Amino acid sequence: MENQQPARRIPVGVAAGLSAAILAAGSGGAWWMWNSLTSSTTPPVVNTSPSPQSAQTSTAQKVQVYWLDEADTQIKLVPSSITLENVNNQREVLEGAFHRLLAGPTEGTASSTIPQGTRLRNISIASDGVHVDLSPEFTSGGGSASMMGRLAQVLYTATSLDPTAKVWIDVEGKPLEELGGEGIVVDRPMTRKIFEQEFGESFKP
Repeated sequence: MENQQPARRIPVGVAAGLSAAILAAGSGGAWWMWNSLTSSTTPPVVNTSPSPQSAQTSTAQKVQVYWLDEADTQIKLVPSSITLENVNNQREVLEGAFHRLLAGPTEGTASSTIPQGTRLRNISIASDGVHVDLSPEFTSGGGSASMMGRLAQVLYTATSLDPTAKVWIDVEGKPLEELGGEGIVVDRPMTRKIFEQEFGESFKP
């Protein structure tokens, strides 16, 4: 590629064992059996209601997924609010958001530069931030603008629950350190603030 520019750096979630002891010996055992057969006793009432600890707490939650739109000479991030049903924790919320993101936009003028076929291999939330593992398709095709766009989409969607969170991106289980043929170097971890400082002139979050 002609006049290749230096790399731009981005410093960058009932089976249990039951035992019974039967004590019966001699005449005492025979007496116990006779009384069991002739007496009329009421069987104990078994409470089958679930305990508070076992009750499910799944709820519906809103989260933002980020698409792209071109405004004048800038690429602009466009948030879209979606509602996810039956999610129990923040990891499940982000997992649902990424499945929607990787499926691509379905209406409006918004677009995505994330290549079709890109899959979410894993997502987790740890003490050091959000860890996202994508399939190899994520790094295929496109120039620098496309790479910046898809990087922003992943970053902002991953931090939709906490805008200050750090994001660690892996591809096929390996750290993503460089993206695209023009060599956008991805430092780890990434944050929204760092991304805006690096690409604010050509990219409008």
